[in-house]
Amino acid sequence: MSDIVLQHLDGGLLTITMNRPDRRNALNVEMTTGLIEAARRAVEDHDVRAVLLKGAGGTFCVGGDVKSMAEGKAPLPYESRMATLRSRMEVSRILHEMPKPVVAQVDGAAAGAGLSIALACDLRLASESAKITTAFAKVGLSGDFGGTYFLTQMLGSAKARELYLMSPVLTAQEALALGMVNKVVPDAEVESAAHELAMSLAQGPTVTLGYIKTNINNAERLSLEACFDAEAMHHSRSADTADHKEAAKAFVEKRKPAFVGH
Repeated sequence: MSDIVLQHLDGGLLTITMNRPDRRNALNVEMTTGLIEAARRAVEDHDVRAVLLKGAGGTFCVGGDVKSMAEGKAPLPYESRMATLRSRMEVSRILHEMPKPVVAQVDGAAAGAGLSIALACDLRLASESAKITTAFAKVGLSGDFGGTYFLTQMLGSAKARELYLMSPVLTAQEALALGMVNKVVPDAEVESAAHELAMSLAQGPTVTLGYIKTNINNAERLSLEACFDAEAMHHSRSADTADHKEAAKAFVEKRKPAFVGH
């Protein structure tokens, strides 16, 4: 496990921390490799019921390491460069598709590929002073890590075009008004609030939450009939889980359910 990406599992919640605070958690090869490793662990480890993704030092992630890009090293051939980038981008796909909820703690800044990764998560909780921007056009790049896909799905193509072509720096409240983040809290509360939100999901009906996430992902690309079929299948399967039986019993008994994750 790399020190540049930290993993901590507690109570079913896997906290993944991008740990390059001296570079505001700018992405390099080691960090993206560590993020993919951590995301795959979240998928495969049955003890992981939810994920919290955050950055060390009060910043989520400012995107690619532009300083390294500007050092003028001899570039890889186009084919190698494309293959390398495409493999690193897998972290966004894994976070978006894994059958477990993922929360992003967005403080400081989420820019470029850092914003793309945050958008790949299911929920985003931001601090009041956070700055959010696509950033790519300002450094002469077209974008990566799925940002154009996620923003277009989330906001529609007209707003996605504006945010990518003009690259404005949004405040947390502006991002909230657009629907890019789900909640904004004072800076001093963002860590505890994000942990509380993610832990509430980790203590929820894990299998059912995974089915919900899959249903919504299906709606992005499948026909209505195919979505109906999947909903019927997942609903029927969730009805067989211990969590559904516990929730139904708790509802009748007017108490809070104690989910076990299966």
